[in-house]
Amino acid sequence: MDLLSATSANADLLFSATIQPQSQLDELSSRALTTGIDLYMNKRYKEAAQEFQRAVGLSPQGQYASDASNYQANAYLKLGKTEKAIDAYEQSIRLNPYRDDTHVTLGNLYYSLNRFKDAEEQYKEAVRKNPSAVNHYSLGQAHLELDKYSQAEKEFNIVKRMAPEKANGDYGIGLSYSRQGRYEDAIQRFEQAIRKDRDLYDAYAEIGYAYADLGEMDQAQEIVDFLDKKSAGLADTLSRYMYKVDPPKFSLVYSTDFFHTQSMNTTVASLDAYLADPNASKTFTMKFVFDKEMDRESVENRFNWGIGRSTGSGPGEMYNFGLPVADTEIMPPGYPDHVYYDNQSLTAVVTFSLTQNEAANGTIDPSHIEFTFTGKDKFGYKMNPSGDQFRGFNGIA
Repeated sequence: MDLLSATSANADLLFSATIQPQSQLDELSSRALTTGIDLYMNKRYKEAAQEFQRAVGLSPQGQYASDASNYQANAYLKLGKTEKAIDAYEQSIRLNPYRDDTHVTLGNLYYSLNRFKDAEEQYKEAVRKNPSAVNHYSLGQAHLELDKYSQAEKEFNIVKRMAPEKANGDYGIGLSYSRQGRYEDAIQRFEQAIRKDRDLYDAYAEIGYAYADLGEMDQAQEIVDFLDKKSAGLADTLSRYMYKVDPPKFSLVYSTDFFHTQSMNTTVASLDAYLADPNASKTFTMKFVFDKEMDRESVENRFNWGIGRSTGSGPGEMYNFGLPVADTEIMPPGYPDHVYYDNQSLTAVVTFSLTQNEAANGTIDPSHIEFTFTGKDKFGYKMNPSGDQFRGFNGIA
């Protein structure tokens, strides 16, 4: 054998010696991946994560490495180790930077953690590597959470152009409009989405939210009734939202010691015998029942209440029916002395005082004493203007 032939033979042997261990490592990596999957299926997540890492370590450039990292991330999520899961997804991306699905999966994890800026970056990478309608939609969702409405609409319009027969584009645009308070426009978009997919119950729910935000509770309730037969969970969530955003109002007002239905020229002394004496004061109580849970601090702040003469402009609504007020007329107190709120019965107990005049001949028009409340409910919503006043003459207004 000549020198050239010997050198060639040695090179072949060296190449074979190099290739053989790598193929063996790939095989070991595959076995570790399979073992990890078996452990994962048996809910032995800690051991599974170790096997998945072993699969990566044995052959980091092998065909199983990226998948092993993704499986490892899933195992860490099952163990509640979110940051380790993020590290595993990032490792998977380093091992195979050409896959868009890992970017989407990591983006979804960030999204679930309300880390919307990080999610946005991952979705952008996914779109760059694979500009599919699904990836554009995910990016649009991230833009929405970052209040980038024009960018979100751009992505959703791309989705609409790429898949005009699908509901996703219109649905996404509707979400953007809702976030901007363009509720009528949003409803139109959701209706377009429903025409493309009659079973897109999320779109029905979004229409209900839009109606609720518009204060059109009857229309929103119709959506609740429809969804109750199709998706009880969506119906319940929408119903709860309606309860939250519906402005509070009085549902019942009554008293056991202040005769608020008595008319003009009622003598103060007739309200209670104690008021027969000059300059005497007597405490009375009114009870106001709200239609929803209120903010205790707001209700018990007496300066959020008003007690005065009615200035209503409707027929018969003005104090003393609009007739001149006599010199004997006493003034309402302006504010209560004390307010107590019972959260169980949703009732405010309002205590106030009336004072007789010096001549002990005071008069009053109880039916036109106006009680008002300007506070808020437990969610921070102010009173409904159609139910924040009470007069004995015409009730809740």
